[in-house]
Amino acid sequence: MIGEDGEQLGVMSSREAQKIADERELDLVKIAPNAVPPVCRIMDYGKYRFEQAKREKEARKNQRVVEVKEVRLGLNIDVADFQTKARHAIRFVEGGDKVKVSIRFRGREMGHPEIGQEIMQRFAEEVKEYAVVEKAAKMEGRHMLMFLAPKPAK
Repeated sequence: MIGEDGEQLGVMSSREAQKIADERELDLVKIAPNAVPPVCRIMDYGKYRFEQAKREKEARKNQRVVEVKEVRLGLNIDVADFQTKARHAIRFVEGGDKVKVSIRFRGREMGHPEIGQEIMQRFAEEVKEYAVVEKAAKMEGRHMLMFLAPKPAK
């Protein structure tokens, strides 16, 4: 048996414990029902639940949902466009989001996946200071996909 301020009240019957809790106008709560003998505590259970809900709400408020942003590249992308797309990806990663880099292959481009692989390699090299490759470039149907994640903080 544990009192409301954490002091040990010793081993007693459940009837005695309930009587003490009623006298103090508090609740008797089983903390460890499987222990021998079971451990009970005298507390204001309503207040305890309220504080617990408040802590959970605070924890949820501090969480950040990681989004997946997409950057689409073309097989015949020019240098300036490539730099722009890389800057966008860096901005997304610095914001804490993951980035999905994709290249869509059209028509005869399907015969040259090595060019897409080369572009993806160059893109990963461009953003390596800010991001790590979470999933390497891989063909999925007509698209080549690669996932980047923010670099872990040191």
